Amino acid sequence: MKNILVVAAHPDDEVLGCGGTMARLAAEGSDVYTLILGEGATARDGSRMRQKREKDIAGLKKQSIKAGKILGVKKTFSFDFPDNRFDTAALLDIVKAVEKIKKEIYPDIVFTHHKGDLNVDHRLTFEAVLTAFRPVKGERARAIYSFEVPSSTEWSAPSHENYFMPNHFVDISKTLAKKIRALKEYKAELREFPHPRSVEAVELYARRWGVSAGLGPSEAFQVIRQII
Repeated sequence: MKNILVVAAHPDDEVLGCGGTMARLAAEGSDVYTLILGEGATARDGSRMRQKREKDIAGLKKQSIKAGKILGVKKTFSFDFPDNRFDTAALLDIVKAVEKIKKEIYPDIVFTHHKGDLNVDHRLTFEAVLTAFRPVKGERARAIYSFEVPSSTEWSAPSHENYFMPNHFVDISKTLAKKIRALKEYKAELREFPHPRSVEAVELYARRWGVSAGLGPSEAFQVIRQII
């Protein structure tokens, strides 16, 4: 049995990025945990007015817990970094948030965002994870994988530095339905097709990656570190 930690910037990123893999690993006996760093709501306003969005923030936290239960998540952790404004917080504070949960569950495998995403919160989450899980003596995590988030990863400017180049694929044929059920908990975040965050598009992404790897519906990851 392994401890799995998924570190996401916003509520719904975890499902979009690796919901099917989370459900599969949980079904196979691993303990899966989710860490959501941002509150996910205040970017809708011209300036951050957290009190105005208390209801939305509370709702997103409840939705993340419900989504996690569908996927078999053992526990969902949440922090309150400002939505789409992670660059206004000290990176060290984000790192310490990740380290706090790391010390509580000691994960063997970590999943997080792709470093080239358009969304600044995603990029800083990636940096914080790499910093928190530095490969020093005594570090338990043996693998770090980055995932794509539709409507962020593919919207970044095309370049060799930003391009998502997966080299690890997980067949989610048996758990795609759970991923879709979990995603539907985030009603306000869903969009109509052909938006990348529509149910139809998420299913197409899974089939696309499956085809590229000779599998059924799959999720794709980029190996950041893998120690055997």
